[in-house]
Amino acid sequence: MPRIAYVNGRYVPHGEAAVHIEDRGYQFADGVYEVIALINGKFADAQGHLDRLERSLSELEIAMPMHRAALKIAMRELVRRNRCRNGGLYIQVTRGVAARDFKFPDNDPPPSIVMTLRNMSFDIEARKKTPRAIITVPDIRWRRVDIKTTGLLAQVLAKQAALDAGAYDAWMVDEKGYVTEGSASNAWIVNDKGHLITRPTDNNRILKGVTRSALQALCKKHNIKLVERAFTVAEAKKAKEAFTSSATALVMPVGSIDGKKIGKGTIGPVTEKIFDLYIAYAGQDKQEKWNPK
Repeated sequence: MPRIAYVNGRYVPHGEAAVHIEDRGYQFADGVYEVIALINGKFADAQGHLDRLERSLSELEIAMPMHRAALKIAMRELVRRNRCRNGGLYIQVTRGVAARDFKFPDNDPPPSIVMTLRNMSFDIEARKKTPRAIITVPDIRWRRVDIKTTGLLAQVLAKQAALDAGAYDAWMVDEKGYVTEGSASNAWIVNDKGHLITRPTDNNRILKGVTRSALQALCKKHNIKLVERAFTVAEAKKAKEAFTSSATALVMPVGSIDGKKIGKGTIGPVTEKIFDLYIAYAGQDKQEKWNPK
């Protein structure tokens, strides 16, 4: 069956979905987005993603395009129309359509919202058995990466550099040699003491990942030692384990960094425990119980 998209209140064939040429998201990347995993018919961490969507919009002084309860209905209807059980839901909200000018529009146009849904495979066992290669690249992004904007050129270049090098992804590195995050994920390592380490979200230098927040809560609940601090590329290469986390990659084990094998090059015990805990958490019915705002 043909894919269906949602564009400003209308469900349209994916191939016909379009926004105006002067939409500020198209011309200025003046908008934000979220990606939510749909696993076995259930949205994972939906409340966290919608909370972050509202925060990002607030930081840019863009209004929510609709009440959260209405947005939830539209999300579910898009799933129904696409007959999808496993996939990734993309939500994008921009400042709307206005004559091209850098300043905010005087006429205060209504925000634009589009949503698309694509099928994805969440082959859990295959993910466990296939640790990915990572390379490192300089972090050239702007200084408000805590806002999930559609301005992703630096991440595009990082991802392409990884693919050109035969790797899965790139971890970006700040001017002091510390890892910030991946092109579309948070970065984690496990040291020789078995401590899980990830960079804190202070100073707006990384995005506060929704999956990252869920993993933090799971670590606390299951007594996994978590240390929030910056770590260098050199420390990462000496780690016993490493992995990335994101909405659709979930928990992805890392087998090498810049060609240096991490641990045994296979998924480690801490990563596997985190992996299993998150998969169980993401499949719980409570993931559907959002609190409209």
